[in-house]
Amino acid sequence: MTYRAPVRDLAFALQAVAGIDQVAATGAFADYDTDVLGAVLEAAAQFSEGVLAPLNRIGDQKGSTFRDGDVTAAPGFADAYRQFAAGGWTGLSAPASAGGQQLPKALELAAYETVHAANMAFGLCPMLSLAAIEALEAHGTPSQKETYLTKLVSGEWTGAMVLTEPQAGSDLGALTATATPTGDGTYALNGQKIYITWGDHDATDNIVHMVLARLPDAPPGPKGISLFLASKYLVGPDGALGERNAFRPVGVEHKLGIHASPTCVMAYEGATAELVGQPNQGLAHMFVMMNAARLAVGVEGVGIAERAYQHALAYALDRRQGRSVWTGEANAPIVDHPDVRRTLAVMKAKIAAARAICLSTGVAADLAKHSAEPDDRRRWKGREDLFTPIAKAWSTDVGVEVASLGVQIHGGMGFIEETGAAQHYRDARIAPIYEGTNGIQAMDLVGRKLSQDGGQAARDLIADMKVTLAQLPMIYSGKPLERFAAAVEAVEDATLWLIDAKSDPARGADVLAAADAYLKLVGDVAGGWMLAKGALYARDQLDGGQGDATWLEGKITLYEVYAANVLGHVTSRLAAVGQGGALLERMSVDVLAG
Repeated sequence: MTYRAPVRDLAFALQAVAGIDQVAATGAFADYDTDVLGAVLEAAAQFSEGVLAPLNRIGDQKGSTFRDGDVTAAPGFADAYRQFAAGGWTGLSAPASAGGQQLPKALELAAYETVHAANMAFGLCPMLSLAAIEALEAHGTPSQKETYLTKLVSGEWTGAMVLTEPQAGSDLGALTATATPTGDGTYALNGQKIYITWGDHDATDNIVHMVLARLPDAPPGPKGISLFLASKYLVGPDGALGERNAFRPVGVEHKLGIHASPTCVMAYEGATAELVGQPNQGLAHMFVMMNAARLAVGVEGVGIAERAYQHALAYALDRRQGRSVWTGEANAPIVDHPDVRRTLAVMKAKIAAARAICLSTGVAADLAKHSAEPDDRRRWKGREDLFTPIAKAWSTDVGVEVASLGVQIHGGMGFIEETGAAQHYRDARIAPIYEGTNGIQAMDLVGRKLSQDGGQAARDLIADMKVTLAQLPMIYSGKPLERFAAAVEAVEDATLWLIDAKSDPARGADVLAAADAYLKLVGDVAGGWMLAKGALYARDQLDGGQGDATWLEGKITLYEVYAANVLGHVTSRLAAVGQGGALLERMSVDVLAG
């Protein structure tokens, strides 16, 4: 099935919902305007549709290969990556000082949605380079920026995030890899790392590994972790590549999905490395990279959902079975069966909501850096921090749900590999797991993010939702309005309950027991808020006689679908928030195993 990038939907989400015009108004992006937005999205669509999408199936079937200590990318991937780099796609939001185009982060996220949708396994490679760029931009030395940052921005080299060890997954404080000073300003890295995405390949001349390890005198736990840079080939003072560094892949994992993305086991055997940032501050430094990757993984969820939706819609339009309840046609396309159409409508609504949440997070990140007033920067930073775990977790859950529904739309043919629907489901399933499981995102939300400003970021979000709620009677009455009002009230009640619970150290289990339900509640309601804002914009355009009337009416209808099928169920989320830790404690291991 052919992928078509949703350029019009992406532009609408950026301009009508996420508010990218506020970013342009800061004056920080001299080369950005509406024409550039359109040109970037169209070019991304052309590349993703024409180059990446055709490789998706063969990448799944053939995968990357490991032989004699080296990894070879799936057929066609190395050439596609070189075209990708030549097109400047790794430098969209990077600073001009490093050779980047210095465009808004939100626009880069929108362009990358098309990459992830066309070929999720491919998109992981440049996605990690973008995260490495942010880490080096924030914490690299001038020499590191000159040597490595410029090559990552140009796409000549790629980056890899190297954290996990066999005994240290989500608990990075348990890692044991070491970095020993050599006396010449460099360090010797030793240890084994696992699950290293695109840790080795043949698409570029060099790969820059950002590695967490311990110095000899480091304190135990997370406070003793430092961040190091080690490149596959050593780099001379003149920038020329030298001998192979002392680390290598010892195998690649055989996975459920993303077969074309090499997930490597890496061995560091005295590898030459440089310290990035300050000693024993590696976890804080790495969080720059991790937060960038978490938002990008949220966009992955949107992309794979969009791909699965398009696949399912095409099948529903083509497959004929039964009589249409609307037209009376016998042997009608299955899209004319109410349950199939409802399923497709909910899929489309959730994709639009997740897309807007992710792009709004990108806009918040840009405004947090570039707003003129300190109070505005602080407020937008709070929104970015609050939304990042939601964007990652809620959007990747949507990716899995929509891909699963895509299989369901296909019926028995969805369970057959040759239709391609199953690949989307297999690929989507990793996104709620890596870059911090969605359970960890929920813990981060109710732990650090909700308490770092006394809950002010959440209060600001609720206030903004109430502004939109006050405007909705211009379009809706009855249930669509009532459901959003009840949903906003549910978020406010849950937020106040959590803030109160967090003030009592004895209620720590209650807070953590509520985390998953709270994240899903806020995600559900934020998604409805996004679609409501889009509906208001569409109504304004229609009243002014502007735009495609049918398409804009669809935005108004889409919110109603979401309100009925998602916002109508928020009370169950609210009930789960208050279930309490004692209930889960009673579900002991003996009960679970009994």
